[in-house]
This record gives sequence, structure tokens and C-alpha cells, in this order.
Amino acid sequence: MSQEPQKSSIFKVIGASSLGTLIEWYDFYIFGSLATIIGAQLFPADAGASALINTLAIFAAGFIVRPFGALVFGRLGDLIGRKYTFLLTLVLMGGSTFLIGLIPSYSSIGYAAPILVLILRLVQGLALGGEYGGAATYVAEHAPSNKRGFFTSWIQTTATGGLFLSLGIIVLTKNIMGADDFADWGWRIPFLLSILLVGVSIYIRMKMHESPMFTKLKKEGNISKNPLKESFSHKANFKMVLLALFGATMGQGVIWYTGQFYAQSFIENTCKVDFNESRYILLWGIAFATPFFVIFGSWSDKIGRKWIMLTGMLLGIVFYRPIYQVFLDDTDVSHVSTEQVLKSEPPVIERVPAGAATDVLYTTSTRITLKSGMSYTKVQTATKYENGSPDTLITTYKDKVLATPVFWKFVALIFFQILLVTMVYGPIAAFLVELFPTKIRYTSMSLPYHVGNGVFGGLVPFIATLIASFSGSTPLSGLWYPIGIATLSFIIGAVYLSNKKPDHGEAE
Repeated sequence: MSQEPQKSSIFKVIGASSLGTLIEWYDFYIFGSLATIIGAQLFPADAGASALINTLAIFAAGFIVRPFGALVFGRLGDLIGRKYTFLLTLVLMGGSTFLIGLIPSYSSIGYAAPILVLILRLVQGLALGGEYGGAATYVAEHAPSNKRGFFTSWIQTTATGGLFLSLGIIVLTKNIMGADDFADWGWRIPFLLSILLVGVSIYIRMKMHESPMFTKLKKEGNISKNPLKESFSHKANFKMVLLALFGATMGQGVIWYTGQFYAQSFIENTCKVDFNESRYILLWGIAFATPFFVIFGSWSDKIGRKWIMLTGMLLGIVFYRPIYQVFLDDTDVSHVSTEQVLKSEPPVIERVPAGAATDVLYTTSTRITLKSGMSYTKVQTATKYENGSPDTLITTYKDKVLATPVFWKFVALIFFQILLVTMVYGPIAAFLVELFPTKIRYTSMSLPYHVGNGVFGGLVPFIATLIASFSGSTPLSGLWYPIGIATLSFIIGAVYLSNKKPDHGEAE
């Protein structure tokens, strides 16, 4: 038989699976990309920093329930098939995302707003918990054994691709509408647009055929009667589930979310880089690094999955703190001298109404451009305390636009972090698929993936931001969470993971 039809078929499988998975990641990540703006909509105007932390907590809730989605939809996938299960997850994800775009703000319905959004985020998390395992299993079961890493790595690109798409649409929408309208109501547009993307993907997925391996099992009557019991009550299989979680997906998860989500949050919220500027940095880094998912996935077919993934973890452990120190140092303008200033625009003075305990006399905002090409807004807030305490003058710096050389330095540092993501994430689908037999594969691989990636990884932005907010913490304190988890995973993986494919006695 000619190989050409087979090649054509596998690329159709990859295309159909990847498009739907990319859209699900897009839906899931819009929320995180807009956390600061959404926080201002969901909570009272005087909530301050707690609005961001609470919004990140709602964002994290979607990750926490992903393992439950993995169990529910993994079981369905092993009972009724891969195709219809991840068709259902796509519908749930798309509907939830669309509805988030319609939720009224706090000013209209009070705390019902964040509660409704939380419920929809939980539905999103459940849906994503079932999507990834289905797509990865579906592609892997169409792929030849010696190219499984290469073919499944295309599914791996969809997570970063979904983030890239979400950032691109957000920046485009904001630039068309303007910052004020976007912050007021335009942030809803990326959520509402997703329904069109989901519709296209559902149409394509309806035309897909079931996985050949699952079809074979079904014809032979060998489908698992109780995938949950077989996955987790059998000692040998449960051991592999735990090994996959603690030796691979846990470390992979924190590398993924540090290099992409926490990096963006840190640059925007800690370094106070301009909204668009922070996203342009991430977009360029993603664009340059994404091809390496396929490179490392393909390479893992030749040399094995283990050491590629563990090397990515080790490099993150070693280089995260130096990288984020560079982010801080290169955006620090607190010691700028007058000789470094190219121009200073006339200050804008705004008087603020008196509060119950304090009387804010005024805020003075001055846009400053340096000779290096960097610009930023210097904000000075003078406060008079009615209880007799000494007056205060607080100076902050925000909306920083980097000089061109520094911008590209930041792009390079983001690229390096995402390169580590491609090392740990590119081979992981093939690694997980090969650990478990076909009849319980969807269930068995989904749980460790979504606990490691969704819970340990997904909580990085929230936990790291929370740690850094504690009294006595430094801006880099939050990095101890991903560094600690990655270190533990690296040690377990180095000692216990095998670099050889398990033999389940299956025909390839």
C-alpha cells in the first residue's frame, strides 16, 4: 500500500484535532491575559491589589477542577470513544467562554458577577480536563510508533498557539477601540468571538473518524468496563500514574506557566511595563519558540523523552532568578538622573475627593522620555492625614515603554523560557500515551497530566503573586514555588523515569 494516503490521513487527523484544541486553549487563556482588566470589572473600585489576586484565584479555579474533568471525560473517552468525548468538551468550553463575555460587571449585579464567572471558569476547567487527553490520545493512536513524538508534538503547539491567538486578538481589539473603551466593555469582544471559532471546529470534528486502536478494541469486545477502577486500583498502573505526575507533569506544568503566564504577569504588574508592550514581548517570544515543540517532539523519537524533559526543568531551576532579576533591573527608573532625561511632558494634576480617614490632595502624572529611548509615567500622590500623621508623598512608575535594545533583550529572555517549555512539553504527550494500555489510556494519562499541568502549573501565577505580596518578601520571592516544584520533579524523574517505551503488547 502506498504511504501517501497514510501521510495525508495523519495530517488531517492532526489538523482537525489541533484546531479544536487550539481554540479550547484560546478560550481558557483569554481570562488570564485580561486578569487585570477583568478584576476591575468584577470587584469594587476600591479593592486595590486584592482585585488582581482574587481574579487570579478565579483563574486558578479553572485549573484546580481540570483533574475532575480528566476523570469524567477520560472515563467517557475509554467507554464510548475519543471522538465524541472531545467534541462534547469543545461545546462546553465554547459556550462557557461566550457567556463570560456577557456577564454584567460588579457595578450592575454586585458580587454575583465574580460568582457567575467562577462557575463558568469551573465549567471551562472541566472541559479542558477532557479535551487534551482526548486529542493527544486520538493523534497518538493514528501515529506510527517511531514518529509518535513528532506527530503528537503538533498537539503540544496548540497550548502556546492558543495563548498567542488570545494575545493577538486582545492587542488588536484594544488598538482598534482605544484603551478606555476596551477597559470599559471592549474586553468582552475576544470572549464573544470565540463562538465563531468553536462553530468552525465543531463542524470539522463532526467529520472525523474514531481512533483505529479504539475501533479495534471495540470490535474485539475488549473495551474497559470500568476505566477508573482499572486505572487506579491496579497497583502497576497506579504506580505509573504517580510516576507520570511527580516525575514529569508536575515539573512540566510549572515550567510551562512560569515561562508564559507568570512572565507576562511579572513584566506587566511588577515591572509596570505598558499593557501592549508586555504582550508584544510575549508574542515575539512565542513566535520564535513555537517551532521547537515539533523539533523536540521529533528528537524524542530518536533519543527518548526523559532527558529532553528533565533538561528543560533543570535549566528553569538554574536560570529563572537571574532572568527575572534582569527584568527588574532593566525596568528600574527610580534612580534616573536629570542628565538621562531627554524630555519631560507637562505634568497632569488630578485632585482626588476626600476619604473617610485621609485627604488625598492631588496626584501628579508626568510622562518622561529618556535619552536611551525608554519612556514611562511618573505618578506622585500627596496625602494629608486628618489624624495628624505626617503627610506622605508616594512615587510610582508605570506604563513603561522599553528602549529598543532592552525590548529585544526581553524578547530573547522570554524566548529562552518558552524554549524550556518546548523541551518539557513537546515530548510529554507521546511519553504519557506510551505509559498506558489503549483501553484505559484516555483516563490514565489525563489525570496525571491535569494534576501536574493544571494544578501545580496553573497555580503558578496565583501562588507566586501571593508569595511576593507577603510582608518582607521581595519581587523574586514568588519564583521559589516553581523552582521548588521543578526541583522535586527533576529529582524523581532522574531517579525513577525510564528512557525506554513500555511494552503493552499492542499492535502498532
